[in-house]
Amino acid sequence: MARPCASSLSRARRRLGSAPLRRLFEILAGPVAARTQAGSFYRGLRAVAADGTTLSIPDEEAVTWRFPKHGGQVLEFGYPLLRLVALVECGTRALLGAAFGPDTTGELGYARRLLSHLDTSMVLLADAYYDAYDFLEAVTGTGASFLLRSTRKRRPTVRHPLPDGSYLTTVCAGRYQAGRGYGRLEVRIIEALMTIELADGTRRTELWRLMTSLLDAQSYPAHELIALYHRRWQAETCYFSLKSTILDGRVLRSRTVPGIEQEVYALLTVYQALVRTADDLVTDQPGLSAERVSMIVLLNAAADQIVAAHGIAPDGPVDLVGAIGRAALAGLLPKSRRRRLKARVRKRNSKYTFTTGKHPRSRRRNRGGLDRHQAYGEA
Repeated sequence: MARPCASSLSRARRRLGSAPLRRLFEILAGPVAARTQAGSFYRGLRAVAADGTTLSIPDEEAVTWRFPKHGGQVLEFGYPLLRLVALVECGTRALLGAAFGPDTTGELGYARRLLSHLDTSMVLLADAYYDAYDFLEAVTGTGASFLLRSTRKRRPTVRHPLPDGSYLTTVCAGRYQAGRGYGRLEVRIIEALMTIELADGTRRTELWRLMTSLLDAQSYPAHELIALYHRRWQAETCYFSLKSTILDGRVLRSRTVPGIEQEVYALLTVYQALVRTADDLVTDQPGLSAERVSMIVLLNAAADQIVAAHGIAPDGPVDLVGAIGRAALAGLLPKSRRRRLKARVRKRNSKYTFTTGKHPRSRRRNRGGLDRHQAYGEA
């Protein structure tokens, strides 16, 4: 049997370029959850999360001009990094959109490119890095609501206390704008004490300050918004699937800038195609949660069809589930909620040598969660 050589495949990739893969991803991208999908909606609003991550790319001169390495005062270190920011639908972990480039641009720079995917039917969840006034104003301009964590440097003034312990205040622009003055945005602040307890008895409590454009305390109670904010971790699960399940922790292998762009769009396209396959299962099996569908099982079943040609010729009528779906149904995850088991560890090639040995290297089960909601002014 004739086999194409590696160089022929490389030349074919160069001729193809990244544009077709980008267009294919744009066709597949978008929300998939129906109104009845658990975990995807809050009081009629589609919950979506924005977050960023980095991917390691080859240390080659052909790419470092575009993706520079990190450097200290004396030496450069580590792999060049590509920054990826995605807008993820909670519950299904589908990608609504993604933007990426050199990590010399911050997450907000890429997140602004995704604002066109927001609309009045959505509530955006995000971490503290996203609480900049300009970004919040842009999100509000799309008609979407937002719920995010405020940075510690903010010291909001209580302008109007609400019955549930939250309060209304205003966020101001950091600079004066001719003809507009200092921009102001009315927001609602919810303060809560979060307690995390690990299996070894380690216990940490800290104050979290959530900021939201959902101002009506009666329609959107504070305790519900605290629980809603935790769905932001769906974006982290999405990145785990991309980097650990599909990439298996590998460095991207393309050694040219167009090749890297093509590879990233291919990675996003494969992921979104598997998510849509999971959505087909949820549609065919009423009551099934998308969170129970294993990404590893989906990936392996899809690879079997492509590589080993298993199940590509159906014996009977073609159904919505198909061979990949049947494999996923046979390997569903438990109904109980899964906890985060992977502890944060010191990043590889860290220049901060004084942190060596101070981070856990083994998994630790998180047995805790929200300790209690602390209303403002409560003793």
